[in-house]
Amino acid sequence: MEKVIINGKFISQKLTGVQRFACEISIRLPFPAIHPPIREYSCHIDNSMEFGFLKGNLWEQFHLPQFALLKGKPILLNLGNTAPLLYHKNIITIHDLAWLRYPQYFSKNFVRFYSFLVPKIARRALHIFTVSNFSKREIMELLNIDQDKITVVYNGVSDKFKPMGIEKENLILTVATLQPYKNMENLIKGFLLAKERNLIPGNYKLTLAGGFNRKVFSTLGDFKKLINGRDDIILTGYLNEKELIGLYNRARVFVFVSLYEGFGLPPLEAMACGTPVILSNRASLPEVGGDAALYVDPLSIEDIAEKIALLVNDLSLWEELRRKGMERARKFKWEDSAGKILEVLRNFD
Repeated sequence: MEKVIINGKFISQKLTGVQRFACEISIRLPFPAIHPPIREYSCHIDNSMEFGFLKGNLWEQFHLPQFALLKGKPILLNLGNTAPLLYHKNIITIHDLAWLRYPQYFSKNFVRFYSFLVPKIARRALHIFTVSNFSKREIMELLNIDQDKITVVYNGVSDKFKPMGIEKENLILTVATLQPYKNMENLIKGFLLAKERNLIPGNYKLTLAGGFNRKVFSTLGDFKKLINGRDDIILTGYLNEKELIGLYNRARVFVFVSLYEGFGLPPLEAMACGTPVILSNRASLPEVGGDAALYVDPLSIEDIAEKIALLVNDLSLWEELRRKGMERARKFKWEDSAGKILEVLRNFD
């Protein structure tokens, strides 16, 4: 196997879905990770080193390939959607193409940058990893990449995500960054409809956990009107791993009604913590949830309200999905994912 180094740009970023994948895979591979200068590490990798003085995309495009050239042109394993354009021994990971399917939900500069970069690095890459069969089909269709060049590597669930014996609260939970395609507005409307019709007890609360961009938030006028002045809808902002695990354990029901996901890790984490899950019937989510979730039409506020009420009130269904969810989550192991990547890398002799 050729020498390999890992693009460690993710180490300098907040630990959300893409970064968690990159971190969990990297700590299980025997390769060094090269990262930009940072004050705080979102991911601790023993075999990592700092190089250069730039940060973010500039570091990735200029300092990272410089380091690789100094080290004899090894394979560069990129785990977080992007890679240096002018380096020609990249293996890349594309998690999803949300920016291409829903460009209206992203900033124009972001869409321009990704539309310029991603198709080029995909065509030039030695190989492509992605996180679901759904995303593989998207890459084949939208980027015109041959299926033999793409390997599906699922996300895993850390052993840290487990039942803690905490008493369940009357809490509906979702975990996602605040982006329009995450469909938070319909979730809120469905929750409020369930309460208005007395389908669920009046003391239930809805918690929306996850970071958000203030510019994006400022454009969500209807969303802000829905939550304004209500004490039964809570925005937590970004939470660390320990805080998330506690919240997963306290929630009675987890709801994830996203319109588009390359994988969708939070539902599996909720399952692993013993919380039954309601999932959108779109994109990769049925592939991830299997028969361990209750599915909903994310565009139907009525359906969202009814499915929340069903899972809150039907104790036998709640227990069944709790059990199935924990079994389902155990099938997704980071060790298996890292092993699959290593197996592909061994083909490059």
